[in-house]
Amino acid sequence: MTEQIGSIVQTCSDFLWGWPMVIVLLGTHLFLTFRLKFPQRKLLKGIKLSVTPDKSASGDVSQFGALATALAATIGTGNIIGVATAITLGGPGAVFWCWLTGVFGIATKYAEGLLAVKYRTQTPQGKMIGGPMFALEKGLGMKWLAILFCIFTVIASFGIGNMVQSNAISLLCYESYGIPPIYSGIIIALCAALVVICGVKGIAKVCTTFVPLMALLYVGGCLYILFVNGSYVWEAIKLIVVSAFSPEAAGGGFVGGSIIMTARYGIARGLFSNESGMGSAPIVAAAAQTRNPVRQALVSSTGTFWDTVVICAITGLVLVSSILAYPDITYNDGAALTKVAFDKIPHIGTPLLTFGIITFAFSTILGWCYYGEKAMEYLGGQRWTLVYRGIYIFCVFIGATIQLAVVWNLADLTNALMAIPNLISLICLSGVVAKETQKYLWEDRLDEETE
Repeated sequence: MTEQIGSIVQTCSDFLWGWPMVIVLLGTHLFLTFRLKFPQRKLLKGIKLSVTPDKSASGDVSQFGALATALAATIGTGNIIGVATAITLGGPGAVFWCWLTGVFGIATKYAEGLLAVKYRTQTPQGKMIGGPMFALEKGLGMKWLAILFCIFTVIASFGIGNMVQSNAISLLCYESYGIPPIYSGIIIALCAALVVICGVKGIAKVCTTFVPLMALLYVGGCLYILFVNGSYVWEAIKLIVVSAFSPEAAGGGFVGGSIIMTARYGIARGLFSNESGMGSAPIVAAAAQTRNPVRQALVSSTGTFWDTVVICAITGLVLVSSILAYPDITYNDGAALTKVAFDKIPHIGTPLLTFGIITFAFSTILGWCYYGEKAMEYLGGQRWTLVYRGIYIFCVFIGATIQLAVVWNLADLTNALMAIPNLISLICLSGVVAKETQKYLWEDRLDEETE
């Protein structure tokens, strides 16, 4: 019975994350990019706002705290192993399509952040709560779809945001250092408990310090690897671009095939990595201290830039340049490719990979706890938040000690199902997004308070 259920879930997941989701998500990215007159042009403004405190505005956490929490959930093992998987299945050209998806996904993340603040509400306890569920309920009058979104979010939080992440940490600790999974599970669960029990302010406070540090160390390590592979970096860039449009040009044993397959794997990995359009990040964006929806929208949009345009791209460049530098590397499996590529770098390679996977996975656990908690609060009220946190922490331990093939597929499936209601709200409320953008951004009124 378990195998049959797993097979059904995998079939549904493969279908949704195939061409249907690729077309719908990428189509939404393109539609919003043109409808909003390329908000990517204001990326530097968004970065500046993200590090500029706006304490006088209403909200629970700073704009940077909200961004850091969203990045904590978004930057995960997919940024490392996921990129390698795209390369093994679609060839080096997949890195280009992954990067391009991030560029256009900035517009979708912008729209999500705007709607989250536009339709957020204040709880009786004085806390801000928002996200796609409130955009669906208050903006479109579709409460039933909002409920479905929250159900899928709660399920996904236990999967991709929880058990698969703790499992990745425990597996790495066991394979690298011989630490039994049960001990890893206890440590991970205790560390998570110390943070998530404090709620959004505790999560945001840890992420504000943790995320920049882990990202800087990882990117710094990757830059060192690129320095070691210096004579192959330009060749890797050319190979990535050329093979994106002519996969057979990769040669050298790289995956060949059609442009369609190369684009599919690159786009799918980019969409899955940056979560633009999935509806997760706007849940924490709604808690940000911001004067108006557009300010937070600009800050939120930078998350996709950092996640995909920077981290995924630099990871892809490290992997492709390493394959060119070390012809003995095999690349039939994404995880194996990542490990072998990083192992080739003396002294820093293995510790860097270990550090990246552990910190990225743990940060994802923290960010997704908040997403699931707010979805649960929408479904049953705040009285359920402590119950949810307790179950969430317990599942962190469980995930570290069991096999997760079915959980991975269920997580992929629920992530896709989350995206569908969110995309409906983005498309149907794109006029609202355009109107707010016109008012605050194009008319240069970003410093004004929401009326």
